[in-house]
Amino acid sequence: MRLALAQIDTTVGDLEGNRERIFSRLNEAKEAAADIVLFPELAITGYPPEDLLLRPSFIRAAERSLAEVAREARGIVAFVGTPHLERDLYNACAVCSGGEVKAIYRKRFLPNYGVFDEHRYFAPGRDLFLLEHGDVLLGPTVCEDIWQPGPPATDLALAGAQLIVNISASPFHVGKEREREQMLQTRARDNVCFVAFVNAVGAQDELVFDGHSVVLDDEGEVLARAPGFEEALLVVDIEPQEAVGRRLRDVRRRSLESEREAVPDVPVVHIGAPPDGRAPVAAVVAPMDDELEQMRLALELGLRDYVDKNGFEDVVIGVSGGVDSAVTAAIAAEALGAERVHCVSMPSRFSSDGTREDARRLAESLGANFLEVPIEPTVETFLETLAPVFEGREPDITEENLQARVRGTLLMALSNKFGWLVVATGNKSELSVGYATLYGDMAGGFALLKDVFKTDVFRLATYLNERAGRKVIPQSIIDRAPSAELRANQLDEDSLPPYADLDRVLEAYVELDQSREDLTNDGFDPEVVDRALAMIDRAEYKRRQAPPGVKLRPKAFGRDWRLPITNRWRG
Repeated sequence: MRLALAQIDTTVGDLEGNRERIFSRLNEAKEAAADIVLFPELAITGYPPEDLLLRPSFIRAAERSLAEVAREARGIVAFVGTPHLERDLYNACAVCSGGEVKAIYRKRFLPNYGVFDEHRYFAPGRDLFLLEHGDVLLGPTVCEDIWQPGPPATDLALAGAQLIVNISASPFHVGKEREREQMLQTRARDNVCFVAFVNAVGAQDELVFDGHSVVLDDEGEVLARAPGFEEALLVVDIEPQEAVGRRLRDVRRRSLESEREAVPDVPVVHIGAPPDGRAPVAAVVAPMDDELEQMRLALELGLRDYVDKNGFEDVVIGVSGGVDSAVTAAIAAEALGAERVHCVSMPSRFSSDGTREDARRLAESLGANFLEVPIEPTVETFLETLAPVFEGREPDITEENLQARVRGTLLMALSNKFGWLVVATGNKSELSVGYATLYGDMAGGFALLKDVFKTDVFRLATYLNERAGRKVIPQSIIDRAPSAELRANQLDEDSLPPYADLDRVLEAYVELDQSREDLTNDGFDPEVVDRALAMIDRAEYKRRQAPPGVKLRPKAFGRDWRLPITNRWRG
């Protein structure tokens, strides 16, 4: 049997564009003489379509689009993810062959945790069926179905499936592709089944889908793997009948069957047979990337898709001479091309000669457009206007935040005038503790580093230089102690614990939900813990107003995080 796994980048709501992408890969799969081609979960609509699924007109349009795809499925069998309305709405896999939809599998397990909210939109499916292609029985599943250690995969295997097919839109976080593949290896071994898993690729708002589609044999060995973070058509020849011999030798399956009241009665739908006399194809097993390369690729894909899918030509970034804005600009230049990136330096009286020069050097190194717009005259005008109201009060954080808000206003003015998307430069450490100015440095349409801790920003800066073989980011930017430069001789560590200590606390509290007691018992400095937790809980109102940004970690602010703003719990 020859499989083709179509790892495609769809756009939510672009039914015509998604259909054209499906047609393109469908034709490639035909040219490769594939028997079966797999497309990702909800490929017809893009994933996740969220409240578009509550609009009947959207569902009807998706049905029409699926019908057009089915008409093209001649001489090949296509598994296509689609919403399916049948008294209720289901997240479904349509099996298309001979110019029509032959069968509809309805997803059984609907995730409702983390970034998922599928119970809001879909009813769970209950029915199973097998697909007969030549001598091979296939069992279709959708995404979360394969993450469950029991049914439906076990029921399909007990009913005779030699190949479990899973169409998916599995979001990325660092290390996810290894976790996912280990899970699939376990399913293959436990069910004595070949497994073919196709994943979406691309970005949708905060979510990145990393691809890494994979085919495994019944012993969990990887037969073929698509690359990460790019579209691909993975073609592989498999012999699922090999699972039959192992099943005859594996008496555990008989024990499982005897313990069950009844082996499920699963209907069989015939979908074709493979041709004779094909030359074999060489399978590709793409390597997996290390952590920093994953982060770079995910950030670039997340930004590029957000910019392009939302119709922006260029981006504008406020560059301060600091490491956050430098990494943001460097990734943007790589993702979009330097000609689409505009770097704007907005110095004040507190900006050092070193940071001003480094901002300019960064733009030159990247080949990006550079503008310098001093903010001092504008800040002075604000202070003069407010002087009568502020009379008798000493300068404080108000005057510092005013500078940040002037910069935010200037960037938004450039955005309005030229149509550039403002990319905010704040990191997860700052956003966690509220070390950011609402309507100031938080202003923007996309926050690229929103889920990147400060310590990882430094690691990325060094890695980008190593990867380029030159100082894309001037070394002085990496070496300089972090400072907002909103007052004389200011350093971040005047207001925050050292980032190396802070980030460890943030990971434990934000991502692992550990309490103050847990943290202090685990040896964290109680003073650092108390300062960090108080700042995190107070800053929720800021995070609610932050732009979306790429999700990189298992728990990210945004879809993953639902802390109440009005909250007196201090545990």
